[in-house]
Amino acid sequence: MPNQTSTTKRPASFTAKVTRTFARVGVVVAISVALIGAPMTTVHKASASETWNDLKPDVFGDRSIEVSTDVVEFQAPFRPDDQTAVPVSVKAKLNDGRTIRRIVIIIDENPSPVAADFKIGGVRTSVQLAAKFRLNRGTDMRAVVEASDGRLYMASRHVKFAGGQAACAAPPNGDPAEIAANMGKMTLVHGSAGSGKRASTSVSSMRRKAKLDVSHPNHTGMVLDQISLLYVPLRMVTNLEINQDGEPVFAMEGSISLAQDPSIEFDYRPNGSEKLTVRLRDSDATEWKREFPVGPST
Repeated sequence: MPNQTSTTKRPASFTAKVTRTFARVGVVVAISVALIGAPMTTVHKASASETWNDLKPDVFGDRSIEVSTDVVEFQAPFRPDDQTAVPVSVKAKLNDGRTIRRIVIIIDENPSPVAADFKIGGVRTSVQLAAKFRLNRGTDMRAVVEASDGRLYMASRHVKFAGGQAACAAPPNGDPAEIAANMGKMTLVHGSAGSGKRASTSVSSMRRKAKLDVSHPNHTGMVLDQISLLYVPLRMVTNLEINQDGEPVFAMEGSISLAQDPSIEFDYRPNGSEKLTVRLRDSDATEWKREFPVGPST
């Protein structure tokens, strides 16, 4: 059986991106009081390029970013069915000997626009990732890939907003007591990244695909409890790491833009290890660790 442990410890510090996230959240929480329960029907298309122009220096400084669908394939629905859990997928590939160092998911108009930052482990010339994110309004979404020589490549899509309440202020799904009881539980299934299905009988020995589901509310700090009239405290996933015998598959820095109960689909190259080790940390200083045997269904 997989081993799971939960420990509590205080991280030394958060990264600069998380600090900027809290600053943005503070501003949006104040604004969101007037928006709770109010319909949001206006899509601010004109500000998309301005937002990215303001955002880019905060995340990437003055570095040049090439728009390249040859290197980055980015998919997101034009009009999502559920704006609290919008599925996106990224395929990155380099054919010139360079490797992939990092993949960053950006949601321009979210209060936490750096939605997820993946540091890719191993020597990888191709990487596939998929996850679900909250969408606060109509926005451009983008994936930025960093190569081993430091060059940056980007692909983007515009995603419309169906109206209703902003996702970051929407109440969590489920009973609060049940959410708290299940926090930190994980399951991992090997199979096709992007499909959410169980593994077929033929899985490549050179590259495997898996789906990790995590029970965590990823509270945004922007949800008003209708009974207490107090905001549900911020409690977001800050770090998720997956390793094979100490060799990293990836290390992700999260944000409030991750959907409730984060689900990450990924591929990796087996190194002979018989297990994958997953470590999850959140902003409430809690850490969970679980080990999964490497097999078709775990």
